[in-house]
Amino acid sequence: MKERLVVFTGAGISAESGLATFRDADGLWEGQRPEDLASVQAWQTNPQRVLRFYNARRDQLRTVEPNAAHRALVELERKFEVDIVTQNVDDLHERAGSSRVLHLHGQLMRGRSECDPSVEIDLGTRNIALGDQAPDGAALRPAVVWFGEEVPAMDLAIDLVEQAERFLVIGTSLSVWPAAGLMHCARRARQVCVITPWAQADLSGVEWIRDKASSAVPALVARWLAEHAPANHLG
Repeated sequence: MKERLVVFTGAGISAESGLATFRDADGLWEGQRPEDLASVQAWQTNPQRVLRFYNARRDQLRTVEPNAAHRALVELERKFEVDIVTQNVDDLHERAGSSRVLHLHGQLMRGRSECDPSVEIDLGTRNIALGDQAPDGAALRPAVVWFGEEVPAMDLAIDLVEQAERFLVIGTSLSVWPAAGLMHCARRARQVCVITPWAQADLSGVEWIRDKASSAVPALVARWLAEHAPANHLG
């Protein structure tokens, strides 16, 4: 039976593919309040501005590709049972080839009904225009979790992390709640590793790798796969 491995990823892994992040000094919120772009109140007050913001993000996503970190995680599926839990709304993990990806904050390339979160569509190559309707006839909005909304996938994420025998965290400052609390759910994991260029306080039993994901993840993956390589026996 394969060892259960859960990978928790944040904006840092996508930034190396060229996607702007929210919290950097030159990030997406520069000069604007997050509540004015990603909240139910913003949608009700100025849906055109909200759609313009997310359409621009979608256009940018279509121009970038998965990086070495995304691709390395796919290799882990050769030896581990891998679940990826991500805070990111992009589709770079899927495009790299990862089989099981849980999006905590929704998916940028999907739209949903403003009335029923379960009614979603795949946007494909299109964007959302003001007046577009979901299959239930309600207004079509981005299928992302906005500020102040519940995180519906959180319970499943907690369940996955609680079952993990190894837990790998990549590219997150661990400052966004409730997702940051997943670190405290990996009590069963015999190995916990955090890859991030941001300095963090040391936690007991956690291996910290303060480096970029594109270089650190392939190296760690190679090390973990080597642990599962069959030993060579000389006759």
